Amino acid sequence: MAHVKTHEAHEARYRFEAIDDDLSLIPLSARRVLDTLGQKLSLGAWRSLAVEDRWQVARAGAQESVAAPAAAFLLGATPPPEKIEPVAEPDRTSVPREIIEALGPSRRLDDTRWSSLRPLDRYVLAKCSQSPDRLAAAYDEIMTTQTLPHLTPAGEAHMVDVSAKDVTRRRAVATARVCTSPGVVRAIAAGTMGKGDVVAVARVAGILAAKRTPELVPLCHPVQTTSASIDIDLDAPGGELRIRAAVEAVDRTGVEMEAMVAASISALTVYDMIKSADRWASIGLVQLEEKSGGKSGNVQRPPTRSGR
Repeated sequence: MAHVKTHEAHEARYRFEAIDDDLSLIPLSARRVLDTLGQKLSLGAWRSLAVEDRWQVARAGAQESVAAPAAAFLLGATPPPEKIEPVAEPDRTSVPREIIEALGPSRRLDDTRWSSLRPLDRYVLAKCSQSPDRLAAAYDEIMTTQTLPHLTPAGEAHMVDVSAKDVTRRRAVATARVCTSPGVVRAIAAGTMGKGDVVAVARVAGILAAKRTPELVPLCHPVQTTSASIDIDLDAPGGELRIRAAVEAVDRTGVEMEAMVAASISALTVYDMIKSADRWASIGLVQLEEKSGGKSGNVQRPPTRSGR
C-alpha cells in the first residue's frame, strides 16, 4: 500500500468491511467523522475525493475524538456534504440495550469491556446493531483484537501502537522460585559455592535482563526504566530460593514483562551457578504479583489465581 502505512490501515478500517486500499467504499471510521460533524456524503462524492484525502478522513475517525478540522479533508468532495443533525457518540459507561439484545446470548459484552473499547469500536457496534450479521462480524473482529492486541485485524503480529497512551509512572513485581536441596541453600548462604556469590551474581543478572527485555521478547516496547531491583530469600529447610523482581518506569506502557524476565533470568542464573552441586534443581512459579500505573491502575494477583 503506497499511500498509507499498514498499521494505520488496520486502525482505520475493519477486515469485515472488505474495503480495498483505495477506500472505494466509505469505511465506518469515515462515517463516524460524518455523523459526529453532522454531514452526509454520497458515495459518488466520496469517490470524488483524492485517495489520500479519503484516508485522512478515515484516520480522523479512528482517533480518540473527532476534531472539527477533520471536515477540511471533505472540502474537495463533489457534490459537497449536506448538513444533517450531528449523531452523538455512544455512552462510554454502559452497553446500549439494543446492542446487548442484538448480540444475543452467544456473544457477551459487559460494561467493563465496553468502556475499554476504542471510541471507534463502540461507534461501529452501535452503527451495526440494526444488522445482526454485520454486528456479529464486527463484534468478533473487535473482541479478537481486544483479546489479542498483538494481532492486527488481519491476524498479523505487530508491535502495539502506544502513542495515544498517557506517560505515567509504571511498576510491576514478579516472582520466581528455585527448588534445590537444603545443603545447596546452606552453601549459598555461607558463600561456599564453587562459582562464587550466587545471590550477588543472580541479582545483577536480573537487573541486566530487565533492561534488555525488548531484545528478548520480540513485541515488547523499549521503556524508560527508572528502577530495577532483585531480592532473593533463602529458605534452607525448604531447599528453596525465592526471587522477587521489582521494576519501575515512566512511560506509555507497563513493565510487567520486564519484571517477569528479570525474575526468570535471575532464577536461571541461580541454576547455572548451582548445577554442579544439584543438576536436578528446578525453576517454577514464575508469575506476576502486582502492577501499577496506566489505565488499569493498581492490580494485584487474586488469591484464587495464586500458583502457590
